[in-house]
Amino acid sequence: MALIPVYLSYLVIKFLYLNVDQKFVALIENYVGFRVPGLGLVLILVLLYLLGWLASNWVGRRLLGLVEKVMEKIPLIKTVYSLGKQLGLALSLPEKQAFQQVALVEQFRPGLWSIGFVTGRIRDKKTGESLVKLFIPTAPNVTTGFTVIIGESEIRLLPWSVQEAMKVILSGGIVGAEELDYTLPGETANG
Repeated sequence: MALIPVYLSYLVIKFLYLNVDQKFVALIENYVGFRVPGLGLVLILVLLYLLGWLASNWVGRRLLGLVEKVMEKIPLIKTVYSLGKQLGLALSLPEKQAFQQVALVEQFRPGLWSIGFVTGRIRDKKTGESLVKLFIPTAPNVTTGFTVIIGESEIRLLPWSVQEAMKVILSGGIVGAEELDYTLPGETANG
């Protein structure tokens, strides 16, 4: 299992080398007369940079919006595209800006726990109780979910990063920690 990311990285590099670099090298060799290994990959990186620059200006945003509208009309591509877009948005948010901590909260019935993200804290003016603002995402669309305000004593803080929790949610629990270790708010990690 640990070798899967390494193998996938190898496949991507192999694909880029065989299908991009070698074809660009052959094209350039026809014009220049000699081979420049690796030049195809450099040209791809430059192209990706230019596409990123184009997407960041007004014309690029309009063009990107048009491409997005087309993608949302094609049934299977719509699902894959929107999932990738949502995942990218969710994982690119700075952790301190959106999600401060990962927590477990009982949901639906006692003993049934859901993963949520602490988005802030608030104090009940009448009781003085410390409350937590918690976002509980739904899978596979992690940009939708439930926002609840719950007593701080009713959650269990997890030592996971936002990315680790997102992997668990998006994989339906297939990927993630093998043991559950949590702390109660106000506790230290060792008890």
